Amino acid sequence: MNAYPNITIIASLIADTSRSVFLSALLDGRALPAGELAYMAGVSPQTASNHLAKLVAGGLLEVEQQGRHRYYRLAGQEIADLIEKMASIAPPVQIRSLRQSNQLRQLSYARTCYNHLAGRLGTSLCEALLKKGYLVEPKGEQGKDYLITEKGSQWFNEFGIKFQLKNGSRRAIARKCLDWSERRYHLSGVLGEQFVYRLLELNWIRQKAGSRSVELTEAGKSGLHEVLDISL
Repeated sequence: MNAYPNITIIASLIADTSRSVFLSALLDGRALPAGELAYMAGVSPQTASNHLAKLVAGGLLEVEQQGRHRYYRLAGQEIADLIEKMASIAPPVQIRSLRQSNQLRQLSYARTCYNHLAGRLGTSLCEALLKKGYLVEPKGEQGKDYLITEKGSQWFNEFGIKFQLKNGSRRAIARKCLDWSERRYHLSGVLGEQFVYRLLELNWIRQKAGSRSVELTEAGKSGLHEVLDISL
C-alpha cells in the first residue's frame, strides 16, 4: 500500500479550467462572491456553485455566509504558494487579444500574491534586500526561508515595519516564493505581508480595483530608489 499522501485528490480538483480560474482569481487574498467568480470563469452560477463546493470540500477554499451571499477565499497561504509554484512551471498562455496582453503586462510588472508583492516589483524588492544585506540566503536545513540579519532588523524597524508572531504560530517570517512571471524569487511570509501594508501606508503602491495588479506611484518610484536603489 502506498504510504504517501494522495496528491491525486488535490490535482484533480485543480485540473479543471473553471476551478483553476477561481483559484487564480483569489490569489490576491480577497473573498469574492460566487456570482463574480462565475462571471470570471464564463460559467453559469449553478455550475460555479458545484465547482466551488468541491473546492471547499477539498480544503482549497473557505466560504463565509453574509446575508444571502456566499464569499469564497483561499484556505490559506500554502494554497496560494501551491498555485503560484504550479504557474511558474506551466506553459505560457497564448495571447489572443490586446486586453489579454495588457493584463499580462500589468500582472508581470507588479501584482499581489495572496498578501505579498509579486512580479518584477516583488522580485526587485527581494533582490535589493539581499544585496543590502538585510536578508541572507538560507543554508543547510533552513532551506525555504530567508534569514533576517541584525542590520536588516534595524532597517525594517526604522522603515516602519514591525512584526511579532503569536506564540505557537507556524507562519514563516521571510519565505522564498518562486515568481511565475519572473522565474525568480519574491518575498512572502510575515515580512512580505508587512512590506505591502507599509508601502500602501506610504502611498508608494496602489491596488488596482478588481484586479491583482498593483500600481507603483511616482512617490513609490523615488522612495524605493532612495532607500533600496530600486529603479523600475
